[in-house]
Amino acid sequence: MSHTVLELDLNALSHNYDYLRSKLEPDVKMLGVVKAYAYGSASVAVAKKLEEKGIDYLAVAYTAEGVALREAGIKTPILVLHPQIENFDQIIKHQLEPSIYSFRVLKAFTEITEAQGLKAYPIHIKFNTGLNRLGFKDVNEKDILEQLHATEALKVKSLFSHLAASEDPNERTFTLQQIENFENNAKHMIAGLGYTPMLHQSNTSAIINYPQAQFDMVRSGIGLYGYGNTQEEDLKLKPVATLKTVISQIHDISIGETVGYNRAHTAAKLGRSATLPIGHADGISRAYGKGRGYVMINGKKAPIIGNVCMDMIMVDVTKIDCEEGDEVVIFGKGASAVALSARIKSIPYELITAVSQRIERKIIE
Repeated sequence: MSHTVLELDLNALSHNYDYLRSKLEPDVKMLGVVKAYAYGSASVAVAKKLEEKGIDYLAVAYTAEGVALREAGIKTPILVLHPQIENFDQIIKHQLEPSIYSFRVLKAFTEITEAQGLKAYPIHIKFNTGLNRLGFKDVNEKDILEQLHATEALKVKSLFSHLAASEDPNERTFTLQQIENFENNAKHMIAGLGYTPMLHQSNTSAIINYPQAQFDMVRSGIGLYGYGNTQEEDLKLKPVATLKTVISQIHDISIGETVGYNRAHTAAKLGRSATLPIGHADGISRAYGKGRGYVMINGKKAPIIGNVCMDMIMVDVTKIDCEEGDEVVIFGKGASAVALSARIKSIPYELITAVSQRIERKIIE
């Protein structure tokens, strides 16, 4: 091994999929969230594996992500969670399914589908039940229904919402209220539509904590990639991505010598530093510098010293038996992304999705 690589273990993905499926009632469908390069990994490889496993739906954030999957041969239905009006022609061209979250978006999508003479194009209506991000909120469902009844171009494939704090036991009352709000939205919509679309609201943490809210489908993102938002669940899942690099050079550092930009580290005693070919351009935030972050070398923690550079970091290997060319693990198998991200008051989502596209992805089947 001679460079920095993100190893992606599709067997771990398969394990996580099976584990999450085991939590579901037999007739509940599963949607896999593959936005942001499949949480920093490789969206096409992940989507293909999930399709092979029998995933019912995929979701991306933006249209271009869905187009990339279609162009790679993915046939599974794809929900676009945050479609932009200017991309509606691409959505239709590639048979993607938009989340309709406001009257402006509903009107625009109705106009383009009607102009193309389309009938019953699948859409997903999103309700804001408390996250206050996207979705119809405090609306009279009659207004949505009125617009849907006025066109033959659209067909509601699902009604959905998004939970704000399903991983937090202290927010149980709020979460239960969100579930109730969604049930009310859905009840009014179903009564007015004259047919019953799929309902979905649960994310990974809700799959684990709120089995009563499975509805017709659940959506899993972070869980598929090996993180369950609690220590207990993390042990039952396997991290898909492992970020590895190598030691480029080792330096002996004398007392009083400094390391890195702005001389941010001064040696208080004789020691050794190792330079690694990975930096903030690769997703290792500057916040991990000055001893806050660490890497694993031969099973031992090596603290990051000085400032994180654009393409390199220096770590303290004074007490570690290692040499140039040795493997280094930043996060993944044997190096918790949860523990590392917590060092800068962050979350594994941020750490794993930040991995730069310039880092080679190595797929392990």
